Amino acid sequence: MMKIKGIGPKKVAVLWKELEVETLGELLYACNENRLIELKGFGDKTQTQIKKALEFTISNAGKFHYAALEKTAMTLVDTLKNSGFCSQASLTGAIRRKCEILDCIEVIVATDNVEKLISFLQSAGIAHKTERNNNDLTFTIAENIKSILYLANDDDFVWQLFHTTASIAHKEQLETIITGEQMAGKKYLSEKEIYLVYNLSYIEPEMREGLEEIKLARQNALPHLVSLANLKGILHNHSTYSDGIHTLEQMATNCRDLGYTYFGICDHSKSAFYANGMQPDRVLQQQKEIDLLNKKLAPFHIFKGIESDILSDGNLDYDDEILKTFDFVVASVHSNLKMDEDKATARLLRAIENPYTRILGHPTGRLLLAREGYPIDHKKIIDACAANNVAIELNAHPYRLDLDWRHIAYAVSKCVMISINPDAHSKDGFHDMYYGVCVARKGGLQAEQTLNALDVIAIEKFFKRL
Repeated sequence: MMKIKGIGPKKVAVLWKELEVETLGELLYACNENRLIELKGFGDKTQTQIKKALEFTISNAGKFHYAALEKTAMTLVDTLKNSGFCSQASLTGAIRRKCEILDCIEVIVATDNVEKLISFLQSAGIAHKTERNNNDLTFTIAENIKSILYLANDDDFVWQLFHTTASIAHKEQLETIITGEQMAGKKYLSEKEIYLVYNLSYIEPEMREGLEEIKLARQNALPHLVSLANLKGILHNHSTYSDGIHTLEQMATNCRDLGYTYFGICDHSKSAFYANGMQPDRVLQQQKEIDLLNKKLAPFHIFKGIESDILSDGNLDYDDEILKTFDFVVASVHSNLKMDEDKATARLLRAIENPYTRILGHPTGRLLLAREGYPIDHKKIIDACAANNVAIELNAHPYRLDLDWRHIAYAVSKCVMISINPDAHSKDGFHDMYYGVCVARKGGLQAEQTLNALDVIAIEKFFKRL
């Protein structure tokens, strides 16, 4: 119960003693009956906040971040391939489309001995609570994760992979071209061959969401999606100067060793007292160290950045004399998150219009499965970024993935650059770039529209507004 925002030990005690509430379901019922209002330490406002947090938590039960399931899913596929009872196996469904939130792992196999495969999964202790339903098998694996195994044979494996990968909306749009009944029952050598029958360009799995991808495929205008190999640098990172666990030099050299050519340090600014935000004297100290490291690590380059807090009025939390010393500023909201759309949008717009802002950080402040983002008018924000030549961050941390990929197409249409940033607080955090690329591809992002796919000279020009 204490995982619910706004509830601590004292409130749990009151709920138990006064209302005999012991479960989340009972607590939600009590909120709906307005039984918390008269309790000591609660009141109408607290009850409303707890009810909202409860509904959010309950609605997310049984859901997982993509990053939490990917390794388990790949291990399951490898196990199936090596079982001796499958000729082919692949991820499919939402996990193959690399959706940011998942409620299960979906795998498809080609097998001619279903019963032996089921027996193998059970005897190996992989599958629990197994249920057979025609051509699929549902079971749970480690940590009670729901898994669906679609059963196929070698002749229809490619078609079934295609069919189970696509979202419902994607398939509905395809039905208007050729019905699934007309397409099924044939052996296809590849998914590219299937799209050719539809007279469409091949659509990557990540994009099969039923948005604009079929229209673009019909026009042979699908984007050439960004890849991890396109990225030349990592921006928005933290060190021991604020709340990181590795030193500036350790972070920079590890970034270099991963094959990148530049690194942007963006420790927290002075308002982020909870994160050891830097006072002006620490800023100057860090910048002197950066000058020394740039000589030592050349041609690898460290850009002097800061993650500057956007205050409640939309101003940044340093004066111009400090802001002008940075190569670039990532402007982010970290406090006073309870805003309506008008206030949140106005707050971000003012920060975007600040002449020192170069990247808008995690635009909604969301934490997937933990905290809803504050509402913003995405079109107004993107339009303002276009007008002020400000990039928008796609925060690659798997709990954020903010900017939401669904808004990337509009940003690209307005020529707003997207910066895939890990917000790394340690060397391990660099690996989150992968998750950022996954959802960037879902949004149709190309390397040409990705800020940190620029080389050192080009990104320096962007920072200087040249």
